[in-house]
Amino acid sequence: MNNYQLIAFDMDGTLLNSDKQISPETLNAIKRAGDAGKTVILCTGRNLAELNAFTEIIPGLRYLDCVSGACVYDLKEKKTLYSQALDPGIVKKLMEFALEEEAMIHVLSERSIVQRDQQSHMADFHMGIYQTMFDKITDKLENIYNSFCQEPFPVLKLNLYHKDEYSRARTVERIKAAGLETALALAESTSLECSAKGIDKGVGLKKLCEHLGLPLEQTIAVGDADNDTMALKTAGLSIAMGNATEPIKALADVIVADCDHNGCAEAIDKYLLAENWPQKQVQERLRGDIKYNGGIKYYEDQNCNFKLDLDALT
Repeated sequence: MNNYQLIAFDMDGTLLNSDKQISPETLNAIKRAGDAGKTVILCTGRNLAELNAFTEIIPGLRYLDCVSGACVYDLKEKKTLYSQALDPGIVKKLMEFALEEEAMIHVLSERSIVQRDQQSHMADFHMGIYQTMFDKITDKLENIYNSFCQEPFPVLKLNLYHKDEYSRARTVERIKAAGLETALALAESTSLECSAKGIDKGVGLKKLCEHLGLPLEQTIAVGDADNDTMALKTAGLSIAMGNATEPIKALADVIVADCDHNGCAEAIDKYLLAENWPQKQVQERLRGDIKYNGGIKYYEDQNCNFKLDLDALT
């Protein structure tokens, strides 16, 4: 019987469609989940400033696993439950690598901070779809590197937006060659997300579940991109969107419709609310090959202690 109590949604490419909106069908599904006593959270690389427009319209939303796991926030209590900033020396070096590639620097903390001349033409960094949002919510500095060097401020995550994927690859190589202790994740088409070592969306999910006293086996994570990997690995059930990258699809337990066809509503109705076999728990126990007995297809583990009639699950 399904015992999932919490579902964690990535935002861009998952909960948000191609127009960066949440569909009415998805909002209705979230309301159904709340009415059933389930918890819906956002598990996103965005920070609080970038989420305000959405937190106001999502029914019953209370908890955020945001800034790629560097911050867990309680909206009701207006309280940070967990946070982990980058080392200032590492931030300085990362900014220097970004300057070598003429990449756009985006600092995420409680605020969202960019450099004015870069923010004005985000399409050059393949981030044009975010232009309007950044116009409204970001703090704009004349020189973000000089400002940080003169008076360092907390940085939960550093996003580096490159002009092409080859430029991003060179930045990754520089970071690795320098031996910087930082967690890296690829996002969008040319974005590189830099967080404190050991920080990812899965860590944020773990911290929140510890706070709630909820077993991870009772959670679902839904995502589409490489920066969702650890959340999917951490949750009891991992779901990939139909528009997800191929590695994410290969990792996921199940795949739903894409972000433009209400895949998140499908995840809620089909897996959070409906009675389903706890698929990931089964997969962790399966160590043998598919076998047949009298026309019945089943899995058997190596010690023959566990059998599963696959036909009975369809």
